[in-house]
Amino acid sequence: MTVKQIKIGRNDPCWCGSGKKYKQCHEAFDKKIYSAALEGHTVPSREILKTPEQVEMIKKSAVINVACLDAIAEEIKEGMKLSKINDIVNEVTRSMGGIPAPLNYEGYPYSVCTSVNDQVCHGFPWDDVYLEDGDIVNCDCSTILDGYFSDSSRMFMIGNVSDEARKLVEVTKEAMMKGLDEVKPWGFLGDMAEAVHTHAEANGYSVVREIGGHGIGLEFHEEPWVGYLSNRGEDMLMAPGLMFTIEPMINMGTSQIYTDKENGWEVYTMDGKPSAQWEIQVLVTETGHEVISW
Repeated sequence: MTVKQIKIGRNDPCWCGSGKKYKQCHEAFDKKIYSAALEGHTVPSREILKTPEQVEMIKKSAVINVACLDAIAEEIKEGMKLSKINDIVNEVTRSMGGIPAPLNYEGYPYSVCTSVNDQVCHGFPWDDVYLEDGDIVNCDCSTILDGYFSDSSRMFMIGNVSDEARKLVEVTKEAMMKGLDEVKPWGFLGDMAEAVHTHAEANGYSVVREIGGHGIGLEFHEEPWVGYLSNRGEDMLMAPGLMFTIEPMINMGTSQIYTDKENGWEVYTMDGKPSAQWEIQVLVTETGHEVISW
């Protein structure tokens, strides 16, 4: 935010396109953002703040995304080929008029990511890999509808999962929800991040540093980048209209990871211990937050 951006006549039409006078619309809003910028905080640009009209279109995309994950939840089981999950996502998405956002994104060859056990993220839904008793798997879906993007993921536990793996899955979801509780207008992304990593570390786990969440809605990946190891009062100001994903990747052992050299996508824990991830897409509102996709 710059001084030039807020120099609008008070009786001029507001920059947001509402048709209202600036003084009745975004004047007070801009002053809050400008004050935070003067204090040295990172603030969102107008371009990444979603309008009510954009939010409604993104929600329509999210209906498809949630339907994909619901369909996976109904069918996923021991003995299922990972490629079947890819088939489910393709069928549901296209039958509802959407496009799977991962497909061909920067060369990614599938419509969904399926990350099993020690895979941290971006796992391929291979045709020759079957889900086994005791597996934990993250299914990460992203959808485009009429140019608007949604993104969320869930963990699934297959058969007789060990107590240790079950706890990892449960604590990861708890950490995400504790982060969500901190999503409030005029707070900071660091407020959310601190809640996430504090809960994970209190349970003896580590949080992946190199990969995080992101802004989303008009593009698959927008500003801001969302990490989970910063602290209260740090990172970007959460102004109303900011939309992003909360998707911590939490490891049972070390936080160190590596990427498969052959395909350049699949990410694993360095020590071979399990990793878990839940993801929601959230909008900062005037009074708190709204979960868009889950």
